[in-house]
Amino acid sequence: MESIQSLPGTEDILPKPQFVGQDLKVADIHTWQRVEAAAREILGRAAYREIRTPTFEATALFERGIGEATDVVGKEMYSFRDKGDRSCTLRPEGTAGVVRAYVQHSLYAQGGVQRLWYTGPMFRYERPQKGRQRQFHQVGVEVLGSADPRADVEVIALATDILQALGLKNLTFYLNSVGDRSDRSRYREALVNYLTPYAADLDADSRDRLTRNPLRILDSKDEKTQTITEAAPSILDYLGPDSQRHFDQVLTQLNALGIAYELNPRLVRGLDYYTHTAFEIQSSDLGSQATVCGGGRYDGLVEELGGPATPAVGWAIGLERLTLLLEALEPGQATAPDIYLVSRGEQAEASALLLTQKLRHQGIAVELDLSRAAFGKQFKRADRSGAAACLIVGDDEAVQGTVQIKWLASGEQTSLSQAALLSDTDGFLQQVQRARA
Repeated sequence: MESIQSLPGTEDILPKPQFVGQDLKVADIHTWQRVEAAAREILGRAAYREIRTPTFEATALFERGIGEATDVVGKEMYSFRDKGDRSCTLRPEGTAGVVRAYVQHSLYAQGGVQRLWYTGPMFRYERPQKGRQRQFHQVGVEVLGSADPRADVEVIALATDILQALGLKNLTFYLNSVGDRSDRSRYREALVNYLTPYAADLDADSRDRLTRNPLRILDSKDEKTQTITEAAPSILDYLGPDSQRHFDQVLTQLNALGIAYELNPRLVRGLDYYTHTAFEIQSSDLGSQATVCGGGRYDGLVEELGGPATPAVGWAIGLERLTLLLEALEPGQATAPDIYLVSRGEQAEASALLLTQKLRHQGIAVELDLSRAAFGKQFKRADRSGAAACLIVGDDEAVQGTVQIKWLASGEQTSLSQAALLSDTDGFLQQVQRARA
């Protein structure tokens, strides 16, 4: 019978290899946990609180929130009708769901600023490639209730803190302002006037966007279109006084924090809800899928989704791309227990199971061999496990209440009562640490 494979655009996130020397073709779960732990710690120190929203929402949420003219809504969403004949969509991004929860549960009534963060899977029907999957994962933050440019700078600083804490290099921070709706309306007119004479030379997607979403043409990957847009008007020349003041304050405060950036007037992001600050952090080590983090301000989205006028800013980090970078820096290695416990014989196996449980309860990482193979084969697995020590229980040890301790690096072996081992597990862990040093 033919085996069932995972669907295109999805990936399994596997445990680390069981034995030292084994390798994985994909990022292992330990790398993902490193990222999530760093984000949780850094965001927690900044008083951000975790929020968890449903994986699927009403389709109208994304049509209204992201924009019907965007590629995400027009081409990439996984939408379906449920048994109640409701149109549902697997979430293609995290911000709209967070804002929906903010409005539905009247979080604005609590007053002040809501600092929220989330992590989880998102879904877009795209051509799968390295760093881009149909089910992908993000860590994101949203700050709702502050129009202060310091909020923009705070979220940018947190993104850089997380990436730096993970040891990433070769990153470039690109920054732009897309102004407010009035600024964009004036700029849109100027951009369309510039591009219309070149319409026949644009790629097919850009010709379609010329009437629906012309700013997205600036983000085209088509070389000929990129050449045409090089001389296009800059949105920075169309900022009104308030937008310019906001952007100037963001730049001043980023300079004060020592956060390096490059201005990129072509950076518009792919979603309609952005206003004012827009930014991306890209890696030169990722090829065409270079963006690791993207975000910006979206002051009109809460009101668009039925809430009060509420300024907001946020970002999302793509975990698939981030883990690719981390695996290149530090490939996954076997997860090593503190000790590997072998046993043979009916009494010995029962005694070994009980000893394993007691040691684990006292904070020692134990891998119990369940193979019932000859001791020689079990010892080979102990050597490959990366453990510092091998505990040996045979029927004689089970009867006597003892255990043999073999230090795998030196080969030194001693006998000890199980009671003595359990009474001084702190001392035993110190020996394990010294053996690994």
